[in-house]
Amino acid sequence: MQGVRIALDAFGGDNAPEVNIDGAFLALEEFHDLEIVLVGKEESLKPLLKETPESSRIRIVDAGEVFPMSEKPSLLLRKKETSLYKAAQQVKDGKVDALVSAGNTGGVLAAALFIVGRIKGVDRGAIAVLTPSKNGFTILVDAGANSEVRSEHLRDFGRMGYEYAKLLGRTDPKVGLLNVGEEQEKGTELTKQAFDYLKAELGDDFAGNVEGSDINYGDVDVVVCSGFDGNVAMKAMEGTGKLISATLKKEIKRSGLFGLIGALFLKRALERLKRAMDPSEYGGAFILGVKGAVVKAHGNSNALAIKNAIRVAYQGVKGDLVKSLEMKIGEK
Repeated sequence: MQGVRIALDAFGGDNAPEVNIDGAFLALEEFHDLEIVLVGKEESLKPLLKETPESSRIRIVDAGEVFPMSEKPSLLLRKKETSLYKAAQQVKDGKVDALVSAGNTGGVLAAALFIVGRIKGVDRGAIAVLTPSKNGFTILVDAGANSEVRSEHLRDFGRMGYEYAKLLGRTDPKVGLLNVGEEQEKGTELTKQAFDYLKAELGDDFAGNVEGSDINYGDVDVVVCSGFDGNVAMKAMEGTGKLISATLKKEIKRSGLFGLIGALFLKRALERLKRAMDPSEYGGAFILGVKGAVVKAHGNSNALAIKNAIRVAYQGVKGDLVKSLEMKIGEK
């Protein structure tokens, strides 16, 4: 099998292009069959490239424009000279296997759905985010692509999330439907019908309704919801993580010398907690339901986050996730 080729939107994100290039080199050091195509202003990118053995696995596709973080997503299709548009075109034309961008979220979605294109049988693409949980991670689908959904969309999110969980090593993944209670009769007409669809589709692998606390402390591998609910849940988790970190620091300082000594004894445990709550460690969010591996990294990603977003795309390509979804969804 040939190496994995990934197009990186070099000018996507708040800290581009420097952190994107640094993240690319970190990924190249880890994955020896990886090739990266940097898409962006060639004259600005060339001086930033390091003289290392990994440089031989980097090439540049020139793109004279940048798609702004604040731009309306619908305008992407008119701005064909932007790094985001050209990176997506590389996937559509089969020149690369995947796209990674820390750019405008709506723009990346537009690139995935309308340039790369949806898988046959998929009506809506969905953002799949790995959230920290007691079991390592839980996949949240959808985390922001679709504010309003129909019950059949939630069914499709469950099907796609199930396949993604298997790719990530979960055997017989359990899928839950986010709701206000565990009982089948709880929720709206939308969630009640989605419950029936998911049960018919996944059988015993559908765990039924789950509550918000189950995203981080439940026994399911995938939690399905609308993009509106998923984005609210994700932002709440991010805020909780920041609160825990800030509160620990404040209480350690308030405790004086004994607090500092205690913190030294707990240093390794605190470092593990920090890593578990750090979005950079989880990389990017997979956009499920499109014909190529498309990964959205956080807008303020550092080099580690970019490297891990590339890792997510790499794993998706290696695991033939898109092909698996095409087979599973297309046969329905």
